[in-house]
Amino acid sequence: MAEGPGTGPRLAELLAAGRRLWEEVETGAEPSSGAPAVQEKVRQGLDALQQAAAMVAQLDLFSENEELEEIASADLKYLLLPALLGALTLKQVDLSRRLEHLESARAHFWRFLKLCKSYGLGSFHLPAAATGPPGEEDAESPSPGRPAAAQPSLVAMASSRQAKIERYKQKKELENRLASMSTCVESGQADEDQIREFYILQIQKWINTSLEEMESIDQEMVILRSRATAKQPSAPPHATARQVRAPMKPFILTRDAAQAKVFGAGYPGLPTVTVDDWYEQRRRQGVLSAQGAPQRTPAGITDEDLQKQEKKEEEDDEEALQKARNWDDWKDTHPRGYGNRQNMG
Repeated sequence: MAEGPGTGPRLAELLAAGRRLWEEVETGAEPSSGAPAVQEKVRQGLDALQQAAAMVAQLDLFSENEELEEIASADLKYLLLPALLGALTLKQVDLSRRLEHLESARAHFWRFLKLCKSYGLGSFHLPAAATGPPGEEDAESPSPGRPAAAQPSLVAMASSRQAKIERYKQKKELENRLASMSTCVESGQADEDQIREFYILQIQKWINTSLEEMESIDQEMVILRSRATAKQPSAPPHATARQVRAPMKPFILTRDAAQAKVFGAGYPGLPTVTVDDWYEQRRRQGVLSAQGAPQRTPAGITDEDLQKQEKKEEEDDEEALQKARNWDDWKDTHPRGYGNRQNMG
């Protein structure tokens, strides 16, 4: 028994201190669990519970080869040590070590459930000992390409939901029974049978709590691992080919030889004249008209002839304008069909 001289009271004090600190953190009035005062309580509670767990292992209080009836009633409360360790481990708020804390808390809850399963305390399905690496999780997760048998069925989802409802009802019932018995046990008025029943009820309550916490831990670990994978930089698939390929020399496409003479055959050739200077030179040479369209001056035509031609074009324009005006006046005084006598009877 753990109540032996010298070791018993010390072990009981460590368990009581660790449990008291956990209750203060769980029901405390601090606005945030990351407050220094809260984290100091978490640290102290973990130290006390870890010392108690080491003493329990040294005393060899529990064994998978013995039955529940062989455990002394006063020693049943020490079965809760792994569950309390897991609950306090989850209260740590160091984000850089969050995944490590989740794995540690899950291991504590799993040891507690395994010990309870070996003693026949409650009927529940023991989860896996540890979650696999991201690759194994991805392999086990359902995907659209996998067979229909591997996909989670509606029946399994309904069964899981029903199990959660049953656990919730059982948890509420256990809390009510514990509340009615706690005063009698803490005051020392309860007999051995009542003490034994009280501790077994506490263990059953923590079994439900541990199962719920492990489900939440598994979901959070998947999120943290996928986030860490997404943050890792991925090398482009064709990075090596792009590095080996020689850079292409840039060049300029020109419409004609004149543009090529101005801008050069390709980059980095510099232009010899500006566009405005080039256009002015070509206009003076008579190659370009005022509208910028390229024109060629016929051979043998002088400037005098060009002036006469321009004057004639202006006169032609005046004659054409006068002719159009006269035609409009005639249409005003002669209706449509005037002078057509062919269709008359």
